[in-house]
Amino acid sequence: MNYYGRQNNSKLVPLLLLAAALSVVFWFVWKNGRTVAIAGIPEPVQTEASGGTTLYRDGYKVDLTYLYAYEIEALVLHTQDYPQTDLGGKLAPRDLALGWGSVAQYNEVIDFHWGQTGRWYFWHVDSWEELAPVGGEEEVSCQSCNNHLIAADSSVKRTIGRMRRGDHIKLKGYLIDLKAVSESGSSVFTWTSSVTRTDTGNHACELIYVTDARILK
Repeated sequence: MNYYGRQNNSKLVPLLLLAAALSVVFWFVWKNGRTVAIAGIPEPVQTEASGGTTLYRDGYKVDLTYLYAYEIEALVLHTQDYPQTDLGGKLAPRDLALGWGSVAQYNEVIDFHWGQTGRWYFWHVDSWEELAPVGGEEEVSCQSCNNHLIAADSSVKRTIGRMRRGDHIKLKGYLIDLKAVSESGSSVFTWTSSVTRTDTGNHACELIYVTDARILK
């Protein structure tokens, strides 16, 4: 009986190690996503809009002014979570770097090194010649962007929180200007969205009030 018990245990240990290894791989992929390419993703759609809405966060009255209605289908290139220790973090705790067009199509062929920090996104390649399929550096900037996302409700917030690198996603909402004033009136916080896909540098990120968020695959 002890003999067979030892045999069973010797078979069980490798299975447990395999299960543990698979769990680590699953956790890593879930947390960090993966590099994929998707062809045929169209440009974001931006249309005239008016109006706005008001939120209340952390002792601030937050007025959102709609600049444009906005719809973007994209490949998630990178994600970055920010601590909810200030008003910006409480309003938009997650940024998504998104790509479409030839950037999404050649994301595996070109060895992009995507990253995000300090509410910026950045990228580099080992050789500029790699960018030939997308038409060069300028085209990368025109077909990718960093996005600050303010969820309209808890369901949208949960969906955004599940988005990972490599996901094919769709967001609907509004590009906005934001002005927040504290209850005492002593503190004012402003944030504004880019309204063009061709700008770069400071103020070139999209600030989106997201009313619908979907992971397509």
